[in-house]
Amino acid sequence: MQSVTRLSVNVNKIATLRNSRGGNLPNLLKMVQDIERFGAEGITVHPRPDERHIRYNDVRELKPILNTEFNIEGYPDERFLALVEEVMPEQCTLVPDPPGVLTSNTGWDVQKNAEQLTAVNARLRAKGIRSSLFINPEPEQAIAAAAVGADRVEIYTGVYAEHFDNSPFDQLILPYQETARVAVAAGLGINAGHDLNLANLKPFKKALCQLDEVSIGHALICDALYYGIENTIQLYLRCLNKE
Repeated sequence: MQSVTRLSVNVNKIATLRNSRGGNLPNLLKMVQDIERFGAEGITVHPRPDERHIRYNDVRELKPILNTEFNIEGYPDERFLALVEEVMPEQCTLVPDPPGVLTSNTGWDVQKNAEQLTAVNARLRAKGIRSSLFINPEPEQAIAAAAVGADRVEIYTGVYAEHFDNSPFDQLILPYQETARVAVAAGLGINAGHDLNLANLKPFKKALCQLDEVSIGHALICDALYYGIENTIQLYLRCLNKE
């Protein structure tokens, strides 16, 4: 029997559109409230140092209006961690992005960064914040994530999405299944994200029955241009749990 997988909507693209013209259209706070009302089970933001989409003050303003889980992603420098400790989200996803990167496109080398990640995970745990490490689909990274005190891993799905249309599915999904199996055996929860969409999400979920949460932003917002945001969220929820 498959478990229920939560849909966390990444709202960075909404902030990008707002910032492109200045002002407050679209209204990020109103959009987030509507996204929750339409069925999303979590909200994800990734404030970057240059604040080119989600701004640090957006994060502060979002927290008191949310009714679902709040997931804040980012590289764990001191400014980011101070924001997380101020806002107190349910989950903090740690990514290895350097400051100028366009999007998160690889996971941690956990063993190489073990000292840093052990300290950060302990700091988050002391505040009661669930930690998740962004990793590639490599079982050894899941084992290392457990060793440094993470609560979950978020498996990077960019390679899966890129090759979904032109690679044998059984071969493509195998490293994700093995990484998830090892992670669960080590006591970790399983999240996933990056370029998941209406075409590739359902088979991914079916193959990884242990999946706790997916974080989807870019594809979901693009689909909403055609289908509308309410209908789009329902389409993604059906991919995860309704069929």
